[in-house]
Amino acid sequence: MNKNIFKKLDLIEYIENFNSFLSRPKNLYLDGDSKINYEQIMEFSKHEITPCENIAKLDDAIIRTSKFAVLHISEIYEFIKIIRYFNYIKKFNFDIRLKNWLDRIIIPEAISEILDYFDNKGELKDSIDERFFSLKEAYKIKKNEIDRELKKLIYSKSITPYLADTQIHYINENEALLVRGGFNHVLKGSVVARSSGGYFYVIPDSISKLKSEQSAISDKKEEIVYEYCKQISSTFNKNLPFLKFINKEFDKLDSLLARSFLAKAKDYDFVLSDNSRDIIIKEFAHPALNNAKRVSVDFTKKVLLVTGVNAGGKSMLLKSILSATLLSKYLLPMPIRSYGSKIGTFKEFETIMEDPQNVKNDISTFAGRMLGFSKLFNKNNLILGIDEIELGTDFEEAASLYSVLIKKLIAKDSKIVITTHHKRLAMLLAKNSEVELVAALYDEEKGAPKFEFLKGVIGKSYAFETALRYGINPNFVNEAKKLYGEDKENLNEVISKAINLELELKEKLQETKVKEQKLNDLLNSLKNQKEKIEKEQKLLISKLEIEYYRAIEEAKKTINLKDVKDKQRSINRANELKKQINKPESKSKVENFEVGDMVKYDKIKGKIITLSKSDAVILSDNLQLRVPIKLLKRSGNPTPAKKSSIKINVSKPKNASFTLDLHGLRAEEALEKLDKFISNSLVMGYDEVLIKHGVGTGKLAYAVKEFLKAHPSVKAFRDGIPSEGGYGSKVIKF
Repeated sequence: MNKNIFKKLDLIEYIENFNSFLSRPKNLYLDGDSKINYEQIMEFSKHEITPCENIAKLDDAIIRTSKFAVLHISEIYEFIKIIRYFNYIKKFNFDIRLKNWLDRIIIPEAISEILDYFDNKGELKDSIDERFFSLKEAYKIKKNEIDRELKKLIYSKSITPYLADTQIHYINENEALLVRGGFNHVLKGSVVARSSGGYFYVIPDSISKLKSEQSAISDKKEEIVYEYCKQISSTFNKNLPFLKFINKEFDKLDSLLARSFLAKAKDYDFVLSDNSRDIIIKEFAHPALNNAKRVSVDFTKKVLLVTGVNAGGKSMLLKSILSATLLSKYLLPMPIRSYGSKIGTFKEFETIMEDPQNVKNDISTFAGRMLGFSKLFNKNNLILGIDEIELGTDFEEAASLYSVLIKKLIAKDSKIVITTHHKRLAMLLAKNSEVELVAALYDEEKGAPKFEFLKGVIGKSYAFETALRYGINPNFVNEAKKLYGEDKENLNEVISKAINLELELKEKLQETKVKEQKLNDLLNSLKNQKEKIEKEQKLLISKLEIEYYRAIEEAKKTINLKDVKDKQRSINRANELKKQINKPESKSKVENFEVGDMVKYDKIKGKIITLSKSDAVILSDNLQLRVPIKLLKRSGNPTPAKKSSIKINVSKPKNASFTLDLHGLRAEEALEKLDKFISNSLVMGYDEVLIKHGVGTGKLAYAVKEFLKAHPSVKAFRDGIPSEGGYGSKVIKF
């Protein structure tokens, strides 16, 4: 992670806030598929999860474990905390993808037993060894003896005249008395310190003896603790691949949860970066700002040139675009409307923002900027931010030079955000189809920047207006305007009017487009409704015709019947068929509506604004529609569709192991067993396993080696170290 880019974009405080949600420090980059990581973060966010307590880095402990070292009790407890947290997380009812990942983490039985050795303070429980209880009682007895002896001394008639006070003082965790000079005639002890008042802190000899006996009890307890550390370290060594695996998986879990916790705490959203080069951000607020005015930017071209008013938010717009892109790259939450936002992926992030001139580097502003530019042409997949591009040299020369440099960077497919006051540079670059112009707007009535941006125009700097706003004498400003020239000032006025006119036209055009779209949607809805009603009517008529035809045919049969009873039965059947005909019912009941009621006409929802005897006028998205009252329904919320759930059960191999012994097997039989072992190891999620084949004639070792070379899932393998079996074994990495 390049910390410098975060500093330049004012994201240091944001990163510190994010780090506070991590259990231990780590790189911002997330391993694995971004889409899967995003889905897992979203799944975690649905649940109320308690964060894990702080965890120490354990890489050094793992290395020492591999060398058969005995870990300290505190290091062992760090592993215990990780394993316990995974057990806690696995109890949640997550979706199938996340559950499958967590189910791969199977705690070996030998390590599960160790979990019960510790209390929540990281100390071994008294219940695991009866010696702990005996020593604890002995220690307590010594503590009581020390207290009794101190009280006895304090209230001794011979010592009382020499006591500065009757308190028990603790000096370096030892109980001491504060006494005056001359105490040595009545009290045997060691002076360990002096007070500011000239008194002496003394540890009586009788107390020193009891403390020594108490210390011996503590030493015995430490010896027992060391025995258990030695035993647990040996178990850890045998399960070293698991410790490596769970330590790595915890970092991933910690990274995902920290993102989820920050998003929930700040009500932030995520934008999953894609493989495009587009940057479309909706309602983004830079995290460093309080109550910031949110910005929306459509940056699909290669260059975004921001011009316009001083202190109008140009620099912050640049930082916002790069910040949103950077946070998306690392899948970090941010204050943005994710729906409608789209951010591409960029490998390199660079900024040319600050003034590089200072005493130490002995370089001019312009020279420093040229040095920065010279390093850009060797970079690929670059997004670049240049603030105040004209800084440090003659603006006419700079405009020509920068226009050429920007065109060369465009040819390298760089993505660039530029802020400038150069009207000439803006005019030169505006001819390029890959350059998008954006102007920072100024409220001339209020005499202040709007902190809004208008696409497609060159902005005015409003230098004179800004000077007046910050207290410069109006006479000075008028004199400056005369020097600036009437023609140039008139040009600025034209630019200002053009911006205001274009802004007004764009707003009206947008309103017209919205209304046009709503009208088209309404017409399509009415057309679909008409077609639906006509279709239903035709089907109903056809059905009635068939049913009436059957009844008439049944009635006709009576003409040819001679028996009166048969005729009567046939007529009865015809009448029965007639009764079965479902005639369409007309709705006579019309619901009572009032002006202001929310109603629904097919798929169109609206509000009643006027009512007549048979019709109502409803207002829907600023469009008025006259509708018969009998076709209206009261508007209600649709019943949410039930989501279908899919459950996938993945069976895991039973009795999975990190080690496979092939001694005594024929090559063909051994390779078949090895292939199955590798498959099981991949399902279990192991990243390292051990194969023992022996040395023997070398045939089996050669067969195993050639098989591993050809296996697509084997990333690397090596001969084992002496403790792993030496040349008669292979350590495989996936």
